[in-house]
Amino acid sequence: MAKSALETYGHDLVEKAEKQTLDPIFGRHKEICRLLTILCRKTKCNPILIGEPGVGKTAIVEALAQKFAAGNVPAKLSGARIVELDMGAIMAGTIWRGQLEERLKDVMTEVKGSEGKVIVFIDEIHMLVRSDHQGTAAEILKPALGRGGFRCIGATTLKEYKRYIEKDGALARRFKQVYVNEPSVEDSINILRVLKERYEKHHVLIIKDSALIAAAKLSHRYITGRRLPDKAIDLVDEASACMRVQLDTQSEELDELQNEKSKLEAEVNALEKEEDKASQARLPQAKKELNDVNNQLQPLLSKYQKQKSEMEKLTKLKQKKQEILVEIQAAQKRQDLIRAADLRRQKLDDVELKIGDVERRIRKHGFIEKDTVGPEEIADEVSRWTGVPVSRLTGEEKEWVMGLAGRLKKRVVGQNEAVDSVAEAVMRFRAGLALPNQPNGSFLFLGPSGVGKTELAKGLAHELFNDENRMVRIDMSEYMEKHSVSRLIGSPPGYVGYHEGGQLTEPVKRRPYCVVLLDEVEKAHVDVLNILLQVLDDGRLTDGQGSTVDFRNTVIIMTSNLGAGHLFSEKYCPMQVARERVIQKVKEHFKPEFVNRLDEILIFRPLSKIQQRRVTKSMMKDVARRLSEKGIAMAVTKSALDFVLDQSFDPVYGARPIRRWLEKKVVTNISKMLMKEEIGEEYTVYVDANDDGKDLKYNVEKNNGLIDGISDGRYEILIQIPTMEKNNDDESEEAEGGTEEEDVETTSVDSD
Repeated sequence: MAKSALETYGHDLVEKAEKQTLDPIFGRHKEICRLLTILCRKTKCNPILIGEPGVGKTAIVEALAQKFAAGNVPAKLSGARIVELDMGAIMAGTIWRGQLEERLKDVMTEVKGSEGKVIVFIDEIHMLVRSDHQGTAAEILKPALGRGGFRCIGATTLKEYKRYIEKDGALARRFKQVYVNEPSVEDSINILRVLKERYEKHHVLIIKDSALIAAAKLSHRYITGRRLPDKAIDLVDEASACMRVQLDTQSEELDELQNEKSKLEAEVNALEKEEDKASQARLPQAKKELNDVNNQLQPLLSKYQKQKSEMEKLTKLKQKKQEILVEIQAAQKRQDLIRAADLRRQKLDDVELKIGDVERRIRKHGFIEKDTVGPEEIADEVSRWTGVPVSRLTGEEKEWVMGLAGRLKKRVVGQNEAVDSVAEAVMRFRAGLALPNQPNGSFLFLGPSGVGKTELAKGLAHELFNDENRMVRIDMSEYMEKHSVSRLIGSPPGYVGYHEGGQLTEPVKRRPYCVVLLDEVEKAHVDVLNILLQVLDDGRLTDGQGSTVDFRNTVIIMTSNLGAGHLFSEKYCPMQVARERVIQKVKEHFKPEFVNRLDEILIFRPLSKIQQRRVTKSMMKDVARRLSEKGIAMAVTKSALDFVLDQSFDPVYGARPIRRWLEKKVVTNISKMLMKEEIGEEYTVYVDANDDGKDLKYNVEKNNGLIDGISDGRYEILIQIPTMEKNNDDESEEAEGGTEEEDVETTSVDSD
């Protein structure tokens, strides 16, 4: 027997509700009551649900279907069915003109023949209007929609409604708008509580109530661009799926060991084919490491196989328990209490006994038994989605946060106040006590060139993301014209580049947890900085496309040279007076509302000669690191470092002249030696000052790259070949001894 048009292109939501296959719904009484009121009208009885994606428009129609299934509707609608039309099925395969209209007419004829007992639900109703057949399809619907013989519930977004339906006044007036707003966090929590049982049954897990609360609050706080309750439901669903995968698959430790085994096996095979000294020296160590990995791997594999078997048994038993509970509930609804008691006494008790036995075996063997989704799992999922570290701090992470200032002081010399302020901002955020509607920190770095302003921003990015280039860096000297503000937030509609996004908003939208560096901010047009007022105050900015970009998880750093000349007058006036003059210069240049929104204005002092000596050593180590990549070691004397500093030191220009001098003199001379093949792999270059102190001298020795060290105590080993553990360089720095300034000494490049 051929199917009717409604059976072919739709499915009955009331029938699904009777079979209890629809998810339960919480709230939305006002919207459901409005739907019933419109459906009971004589004419124009066609509600259209309008709301942002994810707020629950389709769920409201499903809740209405559940009311129909329960008979909790006005007598006029009693016995009616709600049929959801599949627009994809209706439009698919419409090859010749008129085929879509023919299918619609068949549906409408069947609905009219039901004498009001069929209500059609069209999700994404704008698809019907925006199709290639929009002229005729809309015209077919209009007469039936206006007369009351064809009841239709539509659902669309506000954007699509304005774009497609509102333009056609005749079609728009036949629908009665029902606006669906995003539920509050509290309502979203209640929605999750209603859905909890369904997700527990699907994933065979226990979901804590605290996890539901965390999902609603964290999704509202950190996941922008989406709406509640959809994003909170997705969080719970994905966190549960992640735990289910972890329970059913190998542990991360086991995967890492297997990967390490594969890597070592490949290395051993490659080394056995090589004949050079370095390869032969590495081969015994690689074989030993491979043997150690195998010894660790075998017991873990055996334990995993037993654990997997027990967990599979436990999962099947819990699924069986859920099925029995459903049967018991169905029997109780039928008032068949004898059947319910038999199921509980015979089947349920037996399954629970078996579950207890399996759980005891799991605990006895120390297998993973955690099958509960809590707030920690939700926080981990938020971190995976957004990159924002919102999970609870572990012991190691707490130590990392507490030691952040010390590590930054090793990289940025002599600017302790600025380093402490930046580290404290990160600490407040990681502790969860930062202001909720502002960036993690907004700083204006003032000071002369080459004292570490940009370097501190790079160091912070390196500490947070293990990559100093993972920050949004904008050179504000490119924004000297007033109209260039569109480059930051994106071009407005109608202009070239409208869909490309802004250079500030687009990277932050993709990666909301980042360091934003606005370099040389005083070079930009003053009006360009007006767009930063909302960023600094409310942590938000609207781009050229009308989307709101969240800056609440960023650290905003601006650098400037304003008033730097006053800092060099410290010999003639106290430092406090110089600072006040610099601040006054800033207030004269920037508007008061901009200055007042900054968390802190930090002044970087010019580097002293002692501080620049440590910078020189750090830069020399950078040269040594580049040499080590070619298998060449490097050692220098203190007199060589003193000579480099004497030749390049300039308090006005900071550390940059040192780097330029090293590149021009040291790197160039070593490059010539490489070209002439005077040095190569397993060589060591010794750098010292001439006896007359007017130049540097370079001695070369082939000694396996200082594997056994050197006999001359005057030289300091910068990097050995093969590179030693990272703390070797720290030890060499400590050996230098000296003042407490050593606490802020630049770290060796090995530690990177």
